Amino acid sequence: MKIIIKHLLKAFNLTTDLVDAMTDNDLKLKLKGLPSNKIGEQLWCIIGARESYLNAIINEGWMGFSCSLDDTTSKISVLECLKKSAEDSLDYLNSCELNEKQVELLLALLEHEIQHHGQFIRYFYGNKLSFPKSWNERYTV
Repeated sequence: MKIIIKHLLKAFNLTTDLVDAMTDNDLKLKLKGLPSNKIGEQLWCIIGARESYLNAIINEGWMGFSCSLDDTTSKISVLECLKKSAEDSLDYLNSCELNEKQVELLLALLEHEIQHHGQFIRYFYGNKLSFPKSWNERYTV
């Protein structure tokens, strides 16, 4: 269980590092010439998934999706929500023993976060943005 939490923390930190490397304007970028939403909207999905999966883990079942991020174009707002959602998740996960259903939900949260990392790589290449050092080390981008 601790190893899953360790990987989740690493994924959360990578997401924060990526947003730290962005500007407010970067959050408004899409993939040119391809159907896509904006980078900030990808982050809205990550934050909402963190919050919603935590709620599901606590309640041992899916309770629906919601997201506290109101402004997907504000780097400060995104970073605040990323920080709070990470802290809330890790505080809960480190305070209890999870059953099998809860571990399944935890793994789904980790998979979701990492799936978005793959999408961010495409967004960054497509918009010629620079990756932070942690992403170069983790994903060889």
